[in-house]
Amino acid sequence: MKPLEDILVIDLSQFLSAPSATLRLADLGARVIKVERPLTGDICRQLYVSNVNINGESSIFRAINRNKESFQADLKNTIDKQRVLKLIEKADVLVHNFRPGVIERLGFDYDTIKKINPSIVYGDISGYGSEGPWRSKPGQDLLVQSLSGLTWLNGIEGNGPTPVGLAIVDILSGAHLVQGILAALVKKAKTGQGTKVSVSMLESIIDFQFESITTFYQDGGQPTVRPASNSAHAYLGAPYGVYKTQNGYLALAMGAIPFIGELLGCDALLEYKEVASWFDDRDAIKKILADHLSTSTTEKWLSLLEPADIWCANIMDWETLFATDGFKVLDMIQRVQMSDGFEYDTTRCPIKIDGEYLTSPIGCPALGEHTNSIVNELIED
Repeated sequence: MKPLEDILVIDLSQFLSAPSATLRLADLGARVIKVERPLTGDICRQLYVSNVNINGESSIFRAINRNKESFQADLKNTIDKQRVLKLIEKADVLVHNFRPGVIERLGFDYDTIKKINPSIVYGDISGYGSEGPWRSKPGQDLLVQSLSGLTWLNGIEGNGPTPVGLAIVDILSGAHLVQGILAALVKKAKTGQGTKVSVSMLESIIDFQFESITTFYQDGGQPTVRPASNSAHAYLGAPYGVYKTQNGYLALAMGAIPFIGELLGCDALLEYKEVASWFDDRDAIKKILADHLSTSTTEKWLSLLEPADIWCANIMDWETLFATDGFKVLDMIQRVQMSDGFEYDTTRCPIKIDGEYLTSPIGCPALGEHTNSIVNELIED
């Protein structure tokens, strides 16, 4: 039995952030009914991050909406609205990611919903919170990254801001929403009381930077200066970074510079005995390391560094990673099937419960696929 079995989630969300949260709730065993507008459905069905089409719709939709049911409804239509409210009346959790103000106009705000279901766990994600001058800005991942300061922590000094090449803000805010919902479900089990859980994408990505932001407030607000080369962290000293070798790339984390110099046979590093110099002379040390590491193979350097317990790793692309025993033993890819028989491979939930992985063979639904069965089961008396 999965932990959230018998938990009913009504999902009014679209795009990535909140749907990633309801995906995780579904993986944990909840029944997730995704409410979608007629004809077009979730905008993400036609939002392509590549030119890959999976069974007629976008790969991103197929990845993030598996293991859910689809209920077709126009929230501005009186009959459809009453149907959805009847579902919410029976639900444990409601999730949405409408911009502030929109959910109130639709009549699905928390004050309205808790009158018909006082014990509901009501979860919402916004771009920038419900107050302030940015409340109506679009909560899109790249835009939030750009406002948050994150883009000045990546890349090389002098190269301008560098975003993270994934929808990191969406997924983090979705994970934070799941954490809040799970805590609220524990409260509900103990007290019977409902809870409103609110997350904003901007707060999530600011929290993600807590180490660097704490440093900023303690060092007098010194400007962030990224490494001039071999960058992997805007604050950490040498050797922390990525280095080109004769046949690939090598990642080096923390380690004593003179000791690394001895292991690698790089005498120029032996003079940097003081820890302070690993920060003050970061770029000079990295230049020495980069020049030296380029003279031989990744495998040679790993054979010297790993036995000495220096934190280092080969830098792999997906093709290389997926061929390794380290990846294969995780059994991280699962095959799911849609109701029309179409099958596709995607990642599984990374959580293990009582020694068992949380997998499901159910792919994402066709638009409105479950509307009639849900009406018969949960709406019509």
